[in-house]
Amino acid sequence: MKNITHWIGGAAVEGGGRTADVFDPATGTVAGRVHLAAAEQVDEAVAAAAAAWPAWRDTSLVRRARVLFRFRELVDAHAGELAALISAEHGKVHSDALGEVARGLEVVEFACGIPHLLKGGFSEGVSTRVDSYSIRQPLGVVAGITPFNFPAMVPMWMFPIAIACGNAFVLKPSERDPSASLLMARLWKEAGLPDGVFNVVQGDKAAVDRLLEHPDVRAVSFVGSTPIARYVYEAGTAHGKRVQALGGAKNHMLVLPDADLDLVADAAVSAGFGSAGERCMAISVVLAVDPVGDELVDKIVSRVAELTVGPGDDPASQMGPLVTQVHRDKVASYLDLGVAEGAKLVIDGRRTPILGGGAAADTPGFWLGPTLLDHVPAGSRVHTEEIFGPVLAIVRVSSYEEGLKLINDGEYGNGTAIFTNDGGAARRFQNEVEVGMIGINVPIPVPMAFYSFGGWKASLFGDTHVHGTEGVHFYTRGKVVTSRWLDPSHGGVNLGFPTNA
Repeated sequence: MKNITHWIGGAAVEGGGRTADVFDPATGTVAGRVHLAAAEQVDEAVAAAAAAWPAWRDTSLVRRARVLFRFRELVDAHAGELAALISAEHGKVHSDALGEVARGLEVVEFACGIPHLLKGGFSEGVSTRVDSYSIRQPLGVVAGITPFNFPAMVPMWMFPIAIACGNAFVLKPSERDPSASLLMARLWKEAGLPDGVFNVVQGDKAAVDRLLEHPDVRAVSFVGSTPIARYVYEAGTAHGKRVQALGGAKNHMLVLPDADLDLVADAAVSAGFGSAGERCMAISVVLAVDPVGDELVDKIVSRVAELTVGPGDDPASQMGPLVTQVHRDKVASYLDLGVAEGAKLVIDGRRTPILGGGAAADTPGFWLGPTLLDHVPAGSRVHTEEIFGPVLAIVRVSSYEEGLKLINDGEYGNGTAIFTNDGGAARRFQNEVEVGMIGINVPIPVPMAFYSFGGWKASLFGDTHVHGTEGVHFYTRGKVVTSRWLDPSHGGVNLGFPTNA
């Protein structure tokens, strides 16, 4: 059985006194045990990072970039191995896991440009023989707390930029699928990153709380559910830390009557059921503007009938299991709830056939197939609550205005999409919708790495998004220097208040 450890000071380290089971979601069996850090292991990781930071801070930008370039090549070379670890512990199919690694690598590639990204400004002669210039400097030890659904990509939203900026990093990944973090740690070491600049502490709430209160941790990045994001933000800022905490979502797709319904159906199935719906950017609600609802539902049903659900390591599988039994049961509970609230259960994912098994509900493992609920009442729990699984809700609306209001009245503001062939309607939507990331005929509008990722309202706590320019600013702080170099002939005492003469 696999023994999953921490990574501290450039080496694997056991400890913490407690362990947790790591499951194979496709079979429901225990595949490994992960050590859960106590405060002592967190302190050890932070101490290693603090000791390594001064030398890394003083390493030139060019040398830092060279390490980033080597890390990028190593991750690319080991992408298949990394994807296999993700599939084994998370459950997503291999092709999806490879896509996760590829999107994470985009941030590494962005961070390779750190010599350009950290350029400041310079103003000569702001006053007589006085110059001013701005610089950005690293914070010190920073931490990332990341979720189970993207065990490689989300950490790579954080640590490449933090490290490129000259910080030392402590990662606390999800204890549900922790192995990817250790492979990335070994690749950092092989790339030439000094020991202690990147550390991993496996753990649960005890590790999180110690990171949030540790006096040497200057900033914390978090991605997860909204209740935990709020907790991380409040606890971290109470201890004087800079915090970016990304929370949950309930992403809507607004479909106007002029939209290409084949494109819409393809997008709804892909965005609703990819990664078994365990995406904060998944489309979970389709707002179908009359009269397109019936035709759209028929097209979605025909596409779902062609999907293959099975183990992540089977090349024939298009969708895998959910991550744990507890999560699978919670997601499945929304099917009966939706019917009780007045929705029509068009496709019941509990009856989906599984490769090599029977129906989802009767097959060992954490299975739930694609599920479709139609005529979901606006404002019902199935409509408004984050389900985080392969459950797609169709809400019928009479107009663009009604659909827009449902989106803007929602608790979350992470991602949204509009499908239309009307450029004026699309432009109006992007102006009026109260959401941080918008797709126009694009179902999952995750920005490229050189833009920043993050939502509005209950989807983000803090005022800085991840990666892109905002990520660079989050992991650095600015200084403005005003300097005067006097020529030897000038001097004299002047007790008056200095003015810009």
